[in-house]
Amino acid sequence: MHTADANTENNNDNNNDNNNASQSASAQASTHKADNGAENQLDNELVAKLSRKVDLARLAQAAEELDTAEFEALVRQAIRRSRPHQPPPINGDYYDVTADLTPQEAAYQKQIRHFLEQEARPIINDYWERGEFPKELIRPIGQLLCDTLDADGYQFPHPSPLMSGVLSLELGRTEPSVSTFIGVHRSLCMGTIFLYGSDEQKAHWLPAMRRFEKIGSWALTEPLVGSAAAAGLQTTARRDGAEWVLNGEKKWSGNATFADVNVIWARNEESGQVNGFLVERPTPGYHVEKLKGKIAKRAVENVLIRLDNCRIPLDNRLPGVNSFRDVGKQLAVGRAGVAWEATGIAMGAYERSLAYCNQRAQFGRPITSFQLVQAKLVQMLGNVTAMLSMMRQLTRLQERDGFVSHERASLAKAFCSEKMRETVALARGVMGGNGILLEYDVARLFADAEAVYSYEGTYEMNTLIVGRAITGISAFV
Repeated sequence: MHTADANTENNNDNNNDNNNASQSASAQASTHKADNGAENQLDNELVAKLSRKVDLARLAQAAEELDTAEFEALVRQAIRRSRPHQPPPINGDYYDVTADLTPQEAAYQKQIRHFLEQEARPIINDYWERGEFPKELIRPIGQLLCDTLDADGYQFPHPSPLMSGVLSLELGRTEPSVSTFIGVHRSLCMGTIFLYGSDEQKAHWLPAMRRFEKIGSWALTEPLVGSAAAAGLQTTARRDGAEWVLNGEKKWSGNATFADVNVIWARNEESGQVNGFLVERPTPGYHVEKLKGKIAKRAVENVLIRLDNCRIPLDNRLPGVNSFRDVGKQLAVGRAGVAWEATGIAMGAYERSLAYCNQRAQFGRPITSFQLVQAKLVQMLGNVTAMLSMMRQLTRLQERDGFVSHERASLAKAFCSEKMRETVALARGVMGGNGILLEYDVARLFADAEAVYSYEGTYEMNTLIVGRAITGISAFV
């Protein structure tokens, strides 16, 4: 190529580059101008909108009076308000009352909660509405408890009073009907056999019951005798040769429609004292009728039992029970367990209603942003925190003394059941009409709370037990 031709080509390339650069610069300038125009238009619109709401001159003057730190804090607050609201995690244990659980105990609690949330909660409303117990959960629950609470060997009823309480707490929080099933089977029936049964009775029943292969029930209350059971049992037991003959009626015994064995409390006609007996299903003269029309704990299959010359072997009497005083020892532990359950129900109602209120929007805002709703949520949380703190201290005393006294158990049952009742009512209320629908769970907890309020001693009877203890005066009659 000649030098002149090369110079000509170079000049053409330079001209092209200059033209491209000029066109690019012109395009960028046009785009920048358009962007500025759009931004200016947006700024003007924002200023106009803002001027309709505030005095811009006074706002500018106030901004000039702020120092740098105050101005930056104001900007951060404005940014936070402009972002979508992200509510904090929901936690009913606001004071970390269970923080002193060992790593193993904390893992047990997590496993139990996970099982109940994943396996029980999705199906329980349907069973509750039908008035049937979800028997499909029996074996998995038994396996869970064997793998967790009894993992270090058979220790009855649980490795510690604390873990017994935590189990009741978690059951109440998610599904109180399952709580009753386990309480009746494991604490009342198995507990009675463990405490008062013969070696043969323990060997025959407890291993299979621990694995939930055999199910137990427990019957003290009668149609005409509730709070006065200590002195007024009408069910009788009479010895006839090599058998005991039982006559009378029992009411409310949970699990009895499908239980393999039932602990029946009856008055010995000869001694006049209360004795305990193991009645197996089916035994002639032992008739079980499922109660209908309940408004609480509908998934618990409560019954009316008729004992019509029901004959059982002599060996079916529990040899360790000689009077109602022996029954009373077990009732104190049972009342403490129900107080834990009441705490769980209140916790579940609080957590469910808070989750609902975070999602429920009215007037363009989540209803948790309204003062009256927040006041009720805080009242619920205060109740739960007080209940949980009381129950944790009660277990410390039980671990220290090796037992729980009637007075302390009764105070826990009375206080926690009362606060539970208040809490579920608040939870149902803040949810409005949806608070009576099963799909949101609070309606079920609200209804079940009425049963918990009454069983294992009414509020009034437990109050009088504590009143007698602190005054030295019995006001029962």
